[in-house]
Amino acid sequence: MSNVTDTTISPDKNPYLGSLTILTSLFFIWGFITCLNDILIPHLKSVFTLNYAEAMLIQFCFFTAYFVVSIPSGYLVEKIDYKGGIIAGLSIAGIGCLLFYPAASLHSYPLFLAAFFVLASGITLLQVAANPYVTILGKPETASSRLTMTQAFNSLGTTIAPYFGSLFILATAVKTADEIRLLNADELSAYQAAQAAAVQNPYLLLAAVLFGVAIIFTLIKLPKIEAAKTQVSGVEDDVHDSAWDYKHLVLGAIGIFVYVGGEVSIGSFLINFLGEPSIAGLAEQDAGKYVSFYWGGAMVGRFIGAAVMQKIQPAKMLTFNAVTAALLVLMTMLGSGHVAMWTILAVGLFNSIMFPTIFSLAVSGLGKHTGQGSGILCAAIVGGAVLPVVQGLFADRIGIQQAFFIPVLCYCYIAYYGWRGYRF
Repeated sequence: MSNVTDTTISPDKNPYLGSLTILTSLFFIWGFITCLNDILIPHLKSVFTLNYAEAMLIQFCFFTAYFVVSIPSGYLVEKIDYKGGIIAGLSIAGIGCLLFYPAASLHSYPLFLAAFFVLASGITLLQVAANPYVTILGKPETASSRLTMTQAFNSLGTTIAPYFGSLFILATAVKTADEIRLLNADELSAYQAAQAAAVQNPYLLLAAVLFGVAIIFTLIKLPKIEAAKTQVSGVEDDVHDSAWDYKHLVLGAIGIFVYVGGEVSIGSFLINFLGEPSIAGLAEQDAGKYVSFYWGGAMVGRFIGAAVMQKIQPAKMLTFNAVTAALLVLMTMLGSGHVAMWTILAVGLFNSIMFPTIFSLAVSGLGKHTGQGSGILCAAIVGGAVLPVVQGLFADRIGIQQAFFIPVLCYCYIAYYGWRGYRF
């Protein structure tokens, strides 16, 4: 029997409550940073006059980091423990934020893409360490509920970020290429400086926060739990040599791939979609504020889901939410005006419990392979890199509204995983 489950001595009180409270701040931070991408995409699309596919390279570089860094991060966490992984992740993310300063000063889109990759590499390491840490700090049977609750604070970050970004990053109107050509040298210099500052200042502040939190985690004490000895199910595993041998983990990794891909695809296109004359015709700054409803729905849904999943089997809730999300996106594709606007925003409510539920179901029963399994699942977040670009290619050809068929397919698979694929 694992030391973790042995120390869970009270059915009413989690002895790790203090540690969970501290870890919750990390979920808020990386949610906030990740969701700022939805604001930067239309901003940089206008600044660099990009098409949809080119603009989605932002998400491609950001989420490719999950694929490249996750599995090595899993092995790293097994060597330096969860706390060390958290501190390293915060520090790398802080360096990524600092890179936005020269990228904006030099007006370099490739440097922006590099900054996104470094930033996401730090967040990846952070997630590989923090997600399984939350699942093992308490009773195994409430792992889904516990991770959903901490993910709710991740959603609090994603809810606040679009409003924050709209006020600061989208506050300075972006000129068209024709308007820029009419500027004299002094006017052009002032315009470029204003656009650079709109990005630089928020990310310098984020860098300071990340480094500050890293220092705090260096100083505080957290339960010392060896990654190689942790497990979720409470049953030792002596059969399998690798996490890849577990079918429900592999299917769960596919579930994470399509979930993140679908969620990010919707969020990435929201501002442009709400700006369509046939939908809401909103200006970028106004549309950016409405993105908070999408991510805010996920926040509300996670708080509700954390309580409901104490009573209802998580897999059943996963299937119900996925089917409902698919239907809402279909209504968006077939509708117009405020109906299409609010049905797509409502998808966020049903996205809410998907990531933590898929994650906890997939790592269940991995025993000593939990660290490796976490790395595999976080690598699958690369879906957020691939599917938005695919949707961007379709949006350039068949229109932004019909391109939403990509998330529909994603939610259909997630419904299957909650119905049957999670079993082992």
